[in-house]
Amino acid sequence: MRFLRSMWAYPVITVTVIVLGSVLALVAAGDLLLARGIAVVWVGAVVIWTIVGMVRDVLKGQVGLDILAVVAMVATLAVDEYIASLIIVLMLSGGEALEDFAQRRAKRDLTALLDRSPRIAHIVEHAGDAGAQGAEVADVTVDEVVVGDVLLVRPAEIVPVDGVLLSDDGTFDESSLTGESLPVSKTVGDEVLSGSINGSRIVRIRAARGSADSQYQQIVALVRAAQDSRAPVVRLADRFAIPFTAVSLVLAATAWALSGDSTRFAEVLVLATPCPLLIAAPVAFLGGLSRAAKAGVVMKGGAVIEQLAGVRSAAFDKTGTLTRGKPVVAAVRAVDGFPPDELLRLSASAEQYSTHVLADGIRQAAAERGLTLLAAEDASEVATNGVTARLGGRTVVVGKPAYVSSIAPETQRTELAPGQAAAYVAVDGRYAGTILVADEPRPESRAVISWLRSNGVERITILTGDAEPTARSVADAVGIEEIHAELLPGEKVQLAAELSPRPVLMVGDGVNDAPVLAAADIGIAMGAKGATAAGDAADIVILVDSIAKVVDAIAIARHTLRVALTAIWIGIGLSIGLMLVAMTGLIPAVAGALVQELVDLATILYALRALRGPVNALPPATEAVSGSSVGTPRKS
Repeated sequence: MRFLRSMWAYPVITVTVIVLGSVLALVAAGDLLLARGIAVVWVGAVVIWTIVGMVRDVLKGQVGLDILAVVAMVATLAVDEYIASLIIVLMLSGGEALEDFAQRRAKRDLTALLDRSPRIAHIVEHAGDAGAQGAEVADVTVDEVVVGDVLLVRPAEIVPVDGVLLSDDGTFDESSLTGESLPVSKTVGDEVLSGSINGSRIVRIRAARGSADSQYQQIVALVRAAQDSRAPVVRLADRFAIPFTAVSLVLAATAWALSGDSTRFAEVLVLATPCPLLIAAPVAFLGGLSRAAKAGVVMKGGAVIEQLAGVRSAAFDKTGTLTRGKPVVAAVRAVDGFPPDELLRLSASAEQYSTHVLADGIRQAAAERGLTLLAAEDASEVATNGVTARLGGRTVVVGKPAYVSSIAPETQRTELAPGQAAAYVAVDGRYAGTILVADEPRPESRAVISWLRSNGVERITILTGDAEPTARSVADAVGIEEIHAELLPGEKVQLAAELSPRPVLMVGDGVNDAPVLAAADIGIAMGAKGATAAGDAADIVILVDSIAKVVDAIAIARHTLRVALTAIWIGIGLSIGLMLVAMTGLIPAVAGALVQELVDLATILYALRALRGPVNALPPATEAVSGSSVGTPRKS
């Protein structure tokens, strides 16, 4: 059955093999006229079909690389080398099957991610009985799960949607999400990400997101986009196709002219193959995409690889990118006798309605002190500036000094220690104090910057909305000299557009980074902790909570591009070398067509090296280890 399916999948190969067998049998029987007629009819039909396809490609703006094969088929028929012409047809149609095989091999890690996508969820019918052993369970499709549903996850099952663990504890394999091979332990209240595999115990979770917004489904969407996009093969092919075609025709015509034998033209041309350009390059790029996905880096298309391989400038956001993104309250500085705990309570209550990354730290500090937060009668946020909330009849403003000063003109900037940031607070129009938070640089950030600088990235800068002193302290800690602080999103976009030399890489993690990530030549989003607008806008999403993956992404891109170009040059070099030999008449047309198949195979096998090989990544000791991921990355 598998053999019959293969025959059905590639009908041109099947018919060509039958025709070639029949022609060889007729030649052996001495019926040359019928053998020639059958070959001419079939090869002629293939030539016409190929020409129609070439015209379609040209109308789409793509170079018709099959012109060499068409000329070779017509030339071999013209000089009565019809067996060679059938072998060329077999070579051309066999290339499609070989390409399918190579592409399946190259993208197997991408396909594995899609195959593992959760499809079924077990919903506990009575949410109030979440802890009861006898609760009824109904199986539904993962798309039917809504926020708040209580789900049962059996041992070794895939978690269907992002949720909060209701069981006392559990162990989950997150290797498909983060690349971390060791199981991750969770306790009640921890977030469990979709796509992770439950351990040996039944657990229950409460759905925190629907299917479309959950972590694994976001990864699947990125992978599908990567698979559907075409690698920049057209651009690579355009660089070589016309010169290679011209050289091949010149060599064939020269052999004919020097020998006076028209057969020599066909003998040379059968050794000219477009396969390295048509097949080897896309296989290499698919291999690079697959390898990156396995390393926890999803690239949204092959075109990203070529640009990333040549990156010459890099810009980084600060909070959550160069730093851990988990600020901790270091001090509460109240003024005019305002109670510090009350200042913290009001600030944390207002920050419930903020997406700024500092808000998490302030809310956490209030929770640790046992402060009860207030619900807002009204709340609004001005992105990158601050939040205003009406709490128990009082108006509370928390944000940057300039924003709070517009409400309370007496606001004064506070002194900050290296690595600290401050949230300024006004209550009922009067300056009430500041809350100091600290966010340490990631341990691997300095090594990443050093690697980039020593590997051809000429300009490295920080683009951040945070205050100058805070940005400067982080820049000094990680080894960056150029900083641009207190920027609005539009100013980040403008600076990214003006950076040179190009291409420019931008790395960020928050919702407010989305515009600059989309505007940069290559945008990389730190998306390890959940789906964000940054991930939608970026060209590359890092699934592991480590900026060291930026180095891996660049190293994989450069290796992939080298492999693709080398595969092309191997194919072209071997073809031209063999054509030069064929100009002397030492390689008959039939032998040449068979040898060319070996050239195609060699280039494609070499292209598969994109799946492995050296990557100049950082030593493991410098990489941050990703543990339990809780919450969604947010910042200004």
